[in-house]
Amino acid sequence: MTITTRFAPSPTGRLHVGNIRTALHNWMLARKHGGRFLLRIDDTDKERSEEHYVEAIRQDLAWLGLDYDAVERQSERLSHYESAFETLRAAGRVYPCYETAQELDLKRKIQLGRGMPPIYDRGALKLTAEERAAKEAEGIAPHWRFQLDHAEAITWDDGIRGPQKFDAAQLSDPVIRRADGSWLYMLPSAVDDIEMGVSDILRGEDHVSNTAVQIQMFTALDAAPPRFAHEALLVGREGKLSKRLGSLGCDAMREEGIEPQALIAMLARLGTSQPVEPIATIEALLETFDLATFGRAPAKFDDADLQRVNTAILHEMPYEAVADRLPDGIDAAGWEAIRPNIETLADAGDWWRIVTGPIDQPEFDAETRSFLGEAAQALKWSDNPWGDLTATLKGSTGRKGKALFLPLRQALTGMDHGPDMKALLPLIGEAKARERLSLAAGG
Repeated sequence: MTITTRFAPSPTGRLHVGNIRTALHNWMLARKHGGRFLLRIDDTDKERSEEHYVEAIRQDLAWLGLDYDAVERQSERLSHYESAFETLRAAGRVYPCYETAQELDLKRKIQLGRGMPPIYDRGALKLTAEERAAKEAEGIAPHWRFQLDHAEAITWDDGIRGPQKFDAAQLSDPVIRRADGSWLYMLPSAVDDIEMGVSDILRGEDHVSNTAVQIQMFTALDAAPPRFAHEALLVGREGKLSKRLGSLGCDAMREEGIEPQALIAMLARLGTSQPVEPIATIEALLETFDLATFGRAPAKFDDADLQRVNTAILHEMPYEAVADRLPDGIDAAGWEAIRPNIETLADAGDWWRIVTGPIDQPEFDAETRSFLGEAAQALKWSDNPWGDLTATLKGSTGRKGKALFLPLRQALTGMDHGPDMKALLPLIGEAKARERLSLAAGG
């Protein structure tokens, strides 16, 4: 059987780190086994769904390099849900309910007050046909629930959590359709998974009880359930994922200078027994992707770790991978020189200004100015101007170590630290280097 997975975001906002991770792992599960990865836009909520978010989702997946084999939109499949609803209705597996939100809330509070689980009491099933007709005559439109089979134990072998078992009597019959006729998540998702041939569903552990309910929906629709796996949710360094991190999406990542390869490298292994490493190629990550490595403990997302991975990946990136995003004038040699000093690609422009100038030199004392004047005279251009210059000055002045190198770096770059001067000095060039040394000497 071809493995088919899906990513099913609602276009009500930007993708954030949690659902980016879900998309990535489903993509990896499919690609690892030569299967299919589907993008399904869950846009049945007309009030909250916005078209510009659909486009943003596509752009974010493209930025991450997560291609998909097909795209579906639930808003274009309403007739399919209607048909499934009528099938369930004919089988007696859905029923109308007339309680208001306030009445349901009161019921839950009473149950909790009595130490009982807040499960729907199936009060609507006790209504007679006359009572239902009376409510509809009053203008009360019903919402609809799927009736769970309490006699059927719900079990599955979860790809991460292992054997799972639920007592259907301990679950509420889920609302599948609102009073205005619009659909909630449960039924359309099950119908789509059946008709699109989804074989594996990998999602967060907050969906475990949804899975229990949907397994009965699959059975009621005469379909075999797919394989399910539920991964641990993301948390921050101090436990709960902060609002800032929880809402951190691809747009914010790009603004902060995060490379897509870094985000992929971090999220691919977050929550597994494998170390998070600065692995820049998705192919290398796919080789080690295995649900057996996923753990039950919360997966800790730390933006400081992401920054470290990002920096490490940038330090290994070839010029060709970044050339179109570098400031004008930076060639392969320039990139090789400044690359070890950057944390984000935006830093490249700051370091390149050391080459192009102008620079701000510190104030030097008389002895140092004399030394720099001698350096201006000693500068000879060659294949290794920095090595030749420092060797000459070491011999003529007796300076070594910091006393030799630091004044030269400060005069040539205006900085106390930075790229390797052996690589940087040829980029600055002979004329500009001599001019800076002479200026620092007071000339």
